[in-house]
Amino acid sequence: MSIETPDWSTIPAPLDDGAARHLEGMRIAPIPLPATDGTAVDLSSIPGTVVVYTYPRTGKPGVENPDGWDLIPGARGCTPQSCSFRDQFAQLKALGVHRLFGLSTQETVYQREAAERLHLPFPILSDEHLELAQAMKLPTFETNGMKLLKRLTLVINNGIIEHVFYPVFPPDQNAGEVAA
Repeated sequence: MSIETPDWSTIPAPLDDGAARHLEGMRIAPIPLPATDGTAVDLSSIPGTVVVYTYPRTGKPGVENPDGWDLIPGARGCTPQSCSFRDQFAQLKALGVHRLFGLSTQETVYQREAAERLHLPFPILSDEHLELAQAMKLPTFETNGMKLLKRLTLVINNGIIEHVFYPVFPPDQNAGEVAA
């Protein structure tokens, strides 16, 4: 399945505002999150290496993004990012990644549609009530009445954040950066 990749040169890149500097070395908060595979996932209790990429929101085909979406630095690119992780899933597993998850504040039913449409071989987690975001002080932004996660990727080992990719741009290159 291919997707249309935006011309990243026409979209403002996010700047490192320091909002993720505190995360490296932190223990993940023990908060179960609903997943698109019907389970509840507590990232703090998963042994081994886990990669979690957070993103603002996925859109639906035929439904317009919120007004001004493409002008928000780092907002555009959730589908290309998810597809790049899908396409590099086997390589990441071969490199020792035990589990891979996407994470957004959208409700699980909405996420499930995207996971199925994009043929993702890993679950997407919902932090709809911003419990993990608040406990970990994850970077967020607000637009059109929504509070959304900024795009970042966490490499977690036995519940401890070992590496943070932030800001992430262009998003379709993130999985390759993690693999490298």
